[in-house]
Amino acid sequence: MAPSVAIIGAGFGGLCMAIQLEKAGITDYTIFEKAGRLGGTWRDNTYPGAACDVPSHLYSYSFEQAHDWTRRYPRQPEILAYLDRCAGKYGLHARLRLGAEVTAAVFDEAVNRWRVTVAGGEEQVFDVVVSGVGQLNRPRLPDIPGLSTFAGTSFHSARWNHAHDLAGRRVAMIGNGSSAAQIIPRVAPVVAHLDVYQRTPSWVIPKPDGEYGPVERLAFQRLPLLRSADRRRVYRFIEGVVYPALVDGWSRPLMIKRAEEHLRRQVRDPGLRARLTPAYPIGCKRIVLDNDFYPALTRGNVELVTDPIVRVTPEGIETAGGTLREADTIVFATGFQSTDFLAPIEIAGRGGAALREVWKDGAEAYLGVAVPAFPNLFLLYGPNTNLGHNSIVLMIEAQVRYIMGCLPLLAARGPMEVRRPAMDAWRRALDQALARTVWRGDCDSWYKNAAGRVTNNWPGTASMYRRITRAPRPDSYTFG
Repeated sequence: MAPSVAIIGAGFGGLCMAIQLEKAGITDYTIFEKAGRLGGTWRDNTYPGAACDVPSHLYSYSFEQAHDWTRRYPRQPEILAYLDRCAGKYGLHARLRLGAEVTAAVFDEAVNRWRVTVAGGEEQVFDVVVSGVGQLNRPRLPDIPGLSTFAGTSFHSARWNHAHDLAGRRVAMIGNGSSAAQIIPRVAPVVAHLDVYQRTPSWVIPKPDGEYGPVERLAFQRLPLLRSADRRRVYRFIEGVVYPALVDGWSRPLMIKRAEEHLRRQVRDPGLRARLTPAYPIGCKRIVLDNDFYPALTRGNVELVTDPIVRVTPEGIETAGGTLREADTIVFATGFQSTDFLAPIEIAGRGGAALREVWKDGAEAYLGVAVPAFPNLFLLYGPNTNLGHNSIVLMIEAQVRYIMGCLPLLAARGPMEVRRPAMDAWRRALDQALARTVWRGDCDSWYKNAAGRVTNNWPGTASMYRRITRAPRPDSYTFG
């Protein structure tokens, strides 16, 4: 008998899991989505210029490759429309519950099933819980004194206030990562003045973007083999050229040279160029792919502010030295609470073990998918499965395939729980591999928790991860 499955989240991960259940003929599942529509991060991030830094043909499911991308790098509306089409094609809406926020999941040892509670108190029971909440869903706001006193309008980039017109306003942009690099060129031409507050400069390399012409789009539509070939070409380039730069490989000097030339070509002012030059290893923080960010910073109505922020006042932002910079709008492009996996959901496993307590020193999971003491709980885009070079959709598909391989095992042998020795061996292997990566460098990033432990990124190639998750190993688990 097929198990019942609760899927938390309706982004790329949750939808992929549901599609594979449908394809396997397993229809006893529910997708719980706290928001009013599906889409995950591509539903939430609607800021001006929102786009992906993975090429279009690689940023889609392998079994559902889109042929109608209009650009080499997809923009937010097209990605969201793609997810909508996938949900419709595979009939997921019938089992999708929108506005249903999961607040708790508790493993009931008396019946060996999970009790899933939704906001409002409703409870349902399932054999399996699959988390598809991802890593980038809870905006992080900086702890700046006086923030509550600001008399103007403020919002996070992932909660863009479209009702607030920026035309003619004095805007403070706090942050200069990937989201800010996309936003700044779009808002700079319409605002009266834009202050960009930078704590640490980003490494920026050109983005080989552009529109697909009518002939190209027709070719990709009519010739699926051409589309698949382009997907393979991009994949092999990223794995063979980009990944080595993250482990001090042969391409690292080339990437540094590319970034330095990009900065030198686009920013003529040596003083500004010096302030935009990172002092940490390339790749230690997320690399920004953008062609318009640097030119926007050279506009007459844009100023890069590198003095530390002291406090927010009703009129604006005060920096070190007592300078008050007036603003009527503050935009926080300050990222997400990325290391607090599954928060704020209360997860309790065997013996009442609280996942929050188990992970107090840093989230970890066997293969990024399973956690000791939490039977039949599986994670998508879990700890140490983010990529610094390739498409996360590839990782999600590998994890879903692995979970689908677990379902017959637990149906036949009872609840499956990863063994602690397997988890310990996995941790040691991860630590050894992470020690060879640039992320262990002396820089802050959303890949690390407060203690400096890299909890988010996968240290190998996507090909390696797909290989080791091809099928579950029963001897890594206990059953019953």
